[in-house]
Amino acid sequence: MSHGFEMPGAAATRPAVPASAPVAWLAAFLQGYHRVAVFLGMIALLVTSCILTYSVLVRYFFHQPTDWQDEASVFMLVGVIFLCSAYVQSLRGHIGIEALAGLLSPLANKVRMFIVDVVSFLFCAFFTWKSWALFHEAWVEGQTTSSTFAPPLWIPYSLMALGMSMLTLQLLVQVLTRITGTVPAASSGGAQ
Repeated sequence: MSHGFEMPGAAATRPAVPASAPVAWLAAFLQGYHRVAVFLGMIALLVTSCILTYSVLVRYFFHQPTDWQDEASVFMLVGVIFLCSAYVQSLRGHIGIEALAGLLSPLANKVRMFIVDVVSFLFCAFFTWKSWALFHEAWVEGQTTSSTFAPPLWIPYSLMALGMSMLTLQLLVQVLTRITGTVPAASSGGAQ
């Protein structure tokens, strides 16, 4: 197994720039979103680790239960996972099985990757639609968790829906970039 960014020929720093202007604009928009999502994800992970450490210390030393820390931590982790998944996809950083990649010709491998991107896009589009439906249902019905803390469920559902929307857009950009092509990379000007 490998991550996509470890495979031969994978771009080390940035995804290829699409040749189509609308696709390039969408890719640039997503790059801006990725910067914000990763920054917020780092903060959320730091806050989550502080909350869980606080919980352990309070329960161990003061023998007091904390009923809110588990749900707050889970909500933040759900947010981090879903909101940053499009960034990971932009780097092709999701784990992939490369058994076929090594056996196929470069052309067959390109076709395989295109088919995988299209199927992934279709699955994520369906998941996005269902995520927004869950969010809407939780919002309209005022659903909360069953704990005594009882935070509203629209919070994790909105994070899931937004993250899946961005992942779907990222996959759409990848599919359209394969169809329309990319801009040739500019020379580095001797900087290395």
